[in-house]
Amino acid sequence: MTRIEYSEISKTLASLTEGESDEVALMATMACELHHADDRFDWTGFYRVTGPEVLKIGPYQGGHGCLTIPFSRGVCGAAARTGEVQLVEDVEDFSGHIACATSTRSEIVLPVWRGDGRLIGVLDIDSDRPAAFTQADARGLAGLLTQVFGQV
Repeated sequence: MTRIEYSEISKTLASLTEGESDEVALMATMACELHHADDRFDWTGFYRVTGPEVLKIGPYQGGHGCLTIPFSRGVCGAAARTGEVQLVEDVEDFSGHIACATSTRSEIVLPVWRGDGRLIGVLDIDSDRPAAFTQADARGLAGLLTQVFGQV
């Protein structure tokens, strides 16, 4: 079983993203690196803020995702609306969960902030395993997001 090593991914992302300021390029690179670093990750990607309280699919790895998610719906919407990490052990227990993929059993979603404090999207990672994510994952992923997007 392959588990993500956040310190190693941090080094890799630092070298791959050095000097890059394009948000979509950064999202694409991060989604790819994260997705292939851990076999718990069934779908890994970003939803970008594209309008008032609207998320649109951004760079991702895995099967098809939902194209548009309002802040008022689903786990991604909750992360965008509240600005807080959403750690969902069983998506069936999350009221208003949007089933973009029937294989999703658990999910972690983190808000993505630019260095100026503006919300630019959410990082969404789905797993086909129940209770796949921990608070350690939330801390590790939050650190990577700050590293990559905190300077943009």
